[in-house]
Amino acid sequence: MKKIVRLTHHKRVLIFVVLFLLSWVSLLFAPQRHIDLVTIDGVIGPISSRIILKAIESSIKDSSEVLVIELNTPGGLDESMRLVTREILNSEIPVIVYVSPSGSRAGSAGVFITLSAHIAAMAPGTNIGAAHPVTLGAQVDSTMMEKVENDAAAYIKTIASKRGKNTEWAEEAVRKSSSITEYEALKLKVIDLVANNLRELLDSCDQRKVSLPSGERTLNTKGVEVKRIRISLRDEILGVITNPNIAYILYSLGMLGIFFELSNPGAIFPGIIGGICLILAFFSFQSLPINYAGLLLMALALIFFILEVKIVSHGALTIGGIISMLLGSLMLFESPEPYMRASLSVIIFVVLATAAFFVFAVGMGLKAQRRKTTTGEAGMVGEVGVARSPLKPEGYVFVHGEIWKAEADEPIEQGEKVVVKEVEHLTLKVTKKK
Repeated sequence: MKKIVRLTHHKRVLIFVVLFLLSWVSLLFAPQRHIDLVTIDGVIGPISSRIILKAIESSIKDSSEVLVIELNTPGGLDESMRLVTREILNSEIPVIVYVSPSGSRAGSAGVFITLSAHIAAMAPGTNIGAAHPVTLGAQVDSTMMEKVENDAAAYIKTIASKRGKNTEWAEEAVRKSSSITEYEALKLKVIDLVANNLRELLDSCDQRKVSLPSGERTLNTKGVEVKRIRISLRDEILGVITNPNIAYILYSLGMLGIFFELSNPGAIFPGIIGGICLILAFFSFQSLPINYAGLLLMALALIFFILEVKIVSHGALTIGGIISMLLGSLMLFESPEPYMRASLSVIIFVVLATAAFFVFAVGMGLKAQRRKTTTGEAGMVGEVGVARSPLKPEGYVFVHGEIWKAEADEPIEQGEKVVVKEVEHLTLKVTKKK
């Protein structure tokens, strides 16, 4: 016979309170729905691609509903772009690429990245396109260029087809550098929607279905919290120094620092700063289209400047160094894209500032060479003194704060002023001051 256990009123109340508290605790500690946001503003290169890849990995780990990439880029490196698009296409978290804010663009490599997203969106006043491949660095012949173009066209068509976008326009963006506005892109089915701001974008994406490698997923983005992914200080610094203008300035400062250290051994500080700047510059050069002839010309300029200190060339080496630096600066970056080259105004400013410094330094050196010697025996010639004893022909004179043995060609009385004509074995040859 089974025994029936009856709960008293107090026990039932206690169990209810415990269950109520447990439900609140579970709600309190349950992960809140949110979306992750990362901003990419600049050239697509090794640093920006790493930021995007880390953002995707982070979003997966913290169970974000979706990752939004706020994009503004003129383009970038093909290798970095392919790394990003490959990661987005195989991502287990939905990725929205939002070309924003107004005035932004998704150019060149940015077109590939935008089309690879699960949802592509643009803000009003933005544009997308001009994805024709360009060669950075070495020149290629027409056959090779055709291969590069065909490869890029095939790749962007594959991406557009996978995401259900307009493959014909995508191919035109590569072959004809076609570029369109946000509403033209929406009409041509290049993007999925136009949104005025991030909140409107997330509300518009709510309940949309996206295809992931693991299957189809419905987005729940309406009203969710936005969590901005912070870019590490390391990546921010590396992102800044990979700018061609910054890389060029770092290289120039590095050369000047090394010059100061070699011309003034033991100064230490200029050598340390110069070495650091050179290392950072060479790191930047890894992701930039460097012409090694330009690099060598700038190094040659440094050699000329150092030799000017060691050899009396009356400014010839300085002029050669300035010319070498100017030519090397103009040749240093080899790219048809302006965002992959140093600005001409920056180059002119750096060259003129360097030239002004060395012209000043050389001028001071020449002036010092022409200046009358004021020390040693040679410095005594021409000095005026006073006879401390009669000179008939030998005696003593007071010159330059010291008493010297002197000899004169004519008798000189004590107290008369004399002029030093020559110094011979610590004996002054003097004459009476006229």
